[in-house]
Amino acid sequence: MINIIGTYEGKADAKGRLLLSGALKKQLLPMLQDGFVLKRSVFQPCLELYPMAEWNVLMSQVNKLNRFVKKNNDFIRRFTAGVKIVELDASGRLLIPKDLQTFAGISKDVVLSSAVNIIEIWDKENYERAIDDATDEFADLAEEVMGNMTNDE
Repeated sequence: MINIIGTYEGKADAKGRLLLSGALKKQLLPMLQDGFVLKRSVFQPCLELYPMAEWNVLMSQVNKLNRFVKKNNDFIRRFTAGVKIVELDASGRLLIPKDLQTFAGISKDVVLSSAVNIIEIWDKENYERAIDDATDEFADLAEEVMGNMTNDE
């Protein structure tokens, strides 16, 4: 499992190409050869960029679902809707396909935020709004999610 660190700002051009910062690109260097998967987030109006190895781990879990159970089949269809394999071009840019730009509301100013082993790609206004909206609830959320963990876990 990889751990990506940092939050980075960038700009998408008219064609949806996004230049990654040098610091982020350096972290992703070992993964560049295998490529990435870009998909819609399940819970937020943003995109998720998975290094291929991380995507394969996730898909091995999804592939265990019984596809003869309608809920499982519906989940798989929705979860993989709009999924694209992407690579960085020679200039270090990531092309965000138009349908995914529309889903995430990405126009020009973009935030790339690490989420442990993936990168969330946000329209800057949506990102700032999501962070501001969660500020009041974050202490309670942190306690609920992390409060019962021990150092052994």
